[in-house]
Amino acid sequence: MKSKNIIEIKALNKKYTLGTINVNTLSNDLSKLWKHFTKKSKTRNHLESKQIMALHNINIQIKKGEIVGLIGSNGAGKSTLLKILSRITTPTTGSVKIKGRIASLLEVGTGFHPELTGIENIFLNGAILDMTKTEIRQKLNTIIEFSGIEEFINTPVKRYSSGMRVRLAFSVAAHLDPEILLIDEVLAVGDADFQKKCLGKMKNISHSGRTILFVSHNMSAIKELCTRALVMEKGEIVCDDTPSNSVSFYLIGNSKIYQNKYIWDLKDAPGNERHKIISIEIEPQKGTEITVNSGIIFKIKCYTELKKSPIYIGMSIYSNDGIRLTHSYEPLEIGRAH
Repeated sequence: MKSKNIIEIKALNKKYTLGTINVNTLSNDLSKLWKHFTKKSKTRNHLESKQIMALHNINIQIKKGEIVGLIGSNGAGKSTLLKILSRITTPTTGSVKIKGRIASLLEVGTGFHPELTGIENIFLNGAILDMTKTEIRQKLNTIIEFSGIEEFINTPVKRYSSGMRVRLAFSVAAHLDPEILLIDEVLAVGDADFQKKCLGKMKNISHSGRTILFVSHNMSAIKELCTRALVMEKGEIVCDDTPSNSVSFYLIGNSKIYQNKYIWDLKDAPGNERHKIISIEIEPQKGTEITVNSGIIFKIKCYTELKKSPIYIGMSIYSNDGIRLTHSYEPLEIGRAH
């Protein structure tokens, strides 16, 4: 039976060796080789040949039409994985099978020639994707309009700001009909309106049956856009689940350890001389662990010098993206714990 997977990655490893040859000019490479065989630089070359595993035993299968999010801390291996899929770099070991054309947006201005104008770069990228001039011309006006830089489309790209380059690069990648679209964190360069516009376009792309791999530190965008999310840590896939579960795994951590109770001595408690918070406890409303579906109960114990008037505590909950989720004021009676 024919596989429905559009991307298959098996036992993929990528090893980088720091400070070795093949990184600069021929003269520098020959100099490094000479130093390698001299006793004086033995220690130095030992340090220079340090090896780093950027990816370790990656196994992923992605079906046509999936929107897969890649999340993880800086240096986890997300961008390296996309560069291997884009054939910018090759794996050390393992195999990668891809069915279809790939358009990638990995860094600001990737694939653009700085001396060519915006419109010339559109045709250049279309040719790289094996499209005819007729096909590109049919989409040209749509690409330019979506980018929002019509006024500068005949200006050399080297004079574009980083935001203008991202606008044009995304528009080109999204409209030239690739079967697979790879997007790194570059959308963060664009303004809020353009980011919203891009997320809407990616949804439309997925509905047409095309596949998207999306790297982002915006957890809200991952949960809103993706159908599946992978968490990477130190070059490995440590979680492959629904976006909500993967985001929870990433935020809580692999150990799933979190501090759910804070207690202060009266002299160190937050507040002022008349009102202080003595303790805060967080419990799941159902189950034994706090998850995105468990619900949360907050218990707050306060100290006050007031004898008759109720205490009013304002509480706000913010997401990792700085978005305020809730805001309320509730009167608390003296001596009562919440």
